[in-house]
Amino acid sequence: MTRVVAGTDHLKSLGAKPVRADLRDHDALEFAVRGARAVVAAAHAMLGRGDESSDAIDNVGHRTLIDVAKAAGVEHFIYMSVVGASSDHPVDFWRNKAQVEKYLKKSGMTYTIIRPTAFMDLHAYQLIGKPVLEGKRVMLFGRGSNPRNFVAAEDVAKVIVGALKIPSLRGETIEVGGPENLSAHQVVKTFERVSGRKAKVSHIPLTALRVVSRAMQPIHPGVSRVIRAGIISETSDQTFDSSRLKSKVPVSLTTLEDWARNRIQD
Repeated sequence: MTRVVAGTDHLKSLGAKPVRADLRDHDALEFAVRGARAVVAAAHAMLGRGDESSDAIDNVGHRTLIDVAKAAGVEHFIYMSVVGASSDHPVDFWRNKAQVEKYLKKSGMTYTIIRPTAFMDLHAYQLIGKPVLEGKRVMLFGRGSNPRNFVAAEDVAKVIVGALKIPSLRGETIEVGGPENLSAHQVVKTFERVSGRKAKVSHIPLTALRVVSRAMQPIHPGVSRVIRAGIISETSDQTFDSSRLKSKVPVSLTTLEDWARNRIQD
């Protein structure tokens, strides 16, 4: 399901049947889930604002999708949440995820909730690794020394497939992370090692980031939200122990270095 069907030829070649729908469009959602046995809900609006705000998409939109799926007789609903989702989290994105988790549990549908850590594809590669590979300056929040967990999107997909196939994972909330915890500086070193390039690194003081986040709140809440999340990632425990995940789901987890080497080869 996508808002823009154009550009999905690669999905069609894999056997997918794209359907256009929007989480804010009740009728389109009804059409999209018609005949579906399972729904995997992975859309988000972390950077959204206005009618694409986090509340409109991550909260109201997903609750609408749950209602529509239940009415359509969907057998299993898999919801992509986030590690740390809670009703008292300082960032509304995490609070919205927690509200939808609670709503799904009360829906009466069979469900699995997936809570991933930070995706390597975005947080390790796009924000840190890609500038290293392109010879550009890497901008790190704070000292860049706080250990953080990164997970490959492919590994999260494997867990989702497991949730669809393994009956014991129904009714479960599964936290998914990678096999290692790395600081931003260690991520830089990983991409230096893989690429053979020396990174140019600068640091943005957390005090300055807090000022910018407050200033951006009335202008662009999405940008403000992302900055606040970045500050939290550098000032709180972001580590993950993958042993419990492996006890539930037989999945091999990808290290950042292996992911990066495969990325460069591709």
